[in-house]
Amino acid sequence: MAQASSKRIESIDILRGLVMIIMVLDHVRDYFHINAFAGNFPENLESTNLALYFTRFITHYCAPVFVFLAGTSAFLYGQKNGTKTLSKFLITRGIWLIIVEIAINNLLWWFDISYGMINLQVIWAIGFCMIVLGILIHLPKKILIALGFLIVLGHNTLDGISIPDENPWSTLWKIFHELSCISIGEARLLCFSYPVLPWIGVIILGYCFGHFYKKNASIDTRKKGLLILGISSIALFFILRSFNIYGDRMLWSEQESFSKTIISYFILSKYPPSLLFLLITLGPAFLFLYAIENIKNRITNFLIVFGRVPFFFYVIHVFVVHAGAVLGLLITGKDWRTMILDNETMSSGALSGYGYSLGIVYLVWVVMIILLYPICKWFMKYKATHKGTWWLSYI
Repeated sequence: MAQASSKRIESIDILRGLVMIIMVLDHVRDYFHINAFAGNFPENLESTNLALYFTRFITHYCAPVFVFLAGTSAFLYGQKNGTKTLSKFLITRGIWLIIVEIAINNLLWWFDISYGMINLQVIWAIGFCMIVLGILIHLPKKILIALGFLIVLGHNTLDGISIPDENPWSTLWKIFHELSCISIGEARLLCFSYPVLPWIGVIILGYCFGHFYKKNASIDTRKKGLLILGISSIALFFILRSFNIYGDRMLWSEQESFSKTIISYFILSKYPPSLLFLLITLGPAFLFLYAIENIKNRITNFLIVFGRVPFFFYVIHVFVVHAGAVLGLLITGKDWRTMILDNETMSSGALSGYGYSLGIVYLVWVVMIILLYPICKWFMKYKATHKGTWWLSYI
């Protein structure tokens, strides 16, 4: 029976690199598509179309894969360094990610030095989940698996619960399961865009999934497991979704056209991620890992570059995309200051009519990837030649 080698598993880096490239498309669309700041959302059935919606839909794979593979990477780190060291690393890195999300990423997203809105997104969620995982990894494997499945499969039973703002438990509920914002003072909002409860389940299952990739693990067993997980996840999605049985608060319905009906079928809750959202994103990810196991070529080498420096890539791509939008305004002779997304700009309607066609969005996306590749390749090589540098593990 074939055995996995002890070297780094490249298929994980390839998948991570792929979803990161796709992630850039979503953020380019956010900053460049016509009226993206003024309500022209892909999920709006009144104005969307198949091309726009599926430009958004394919990017849904990013966050679940990020969080799931963060758990898998934690398991592999623990295999080399031990549970105690892993626990400390997860907790400290989780705290670091939350600090970066608040202090650095929000500045890069908005270019607003007043921090009028602090939006807690995927880096916050990963950081919070790492802290929780750092505590939970001392539990037996069977309990972790059961807990992960219980959260992922069962958290949608909580969808009907809403806690009034005046209740002292309200903020805690927003952190864990309700997309919402709270006011801090008179001019600042704190938004929990990634409620963490389902993501905790995802990172736990990703950690347990790491057993497929541990040293001397059977490749045949891994590939069989990936195939079963992938097919069963996708099949369960279509069964639950087709009959509107369970797993997402947003039910689909027949629309005035076939294309709008398809869009309605695939509009799923991401904030927080529903069971159906996780099934249709992680299911194909498992099949991708199954298919890519032994493939190595120029394309996979290209993807690996991004997949090996995920946090570095995330932070710099936000700046590059936002700065690119500023540059676009300068080139077209418009006021670049409208890309300083403070409360005044966002509420004044200054961005109404701003933006470009979907074709331009895709062109800018390609340019962004070309620009980011050499920077990420340099940093990947730097990390490889400075493995003893402790702070690199946090970047």
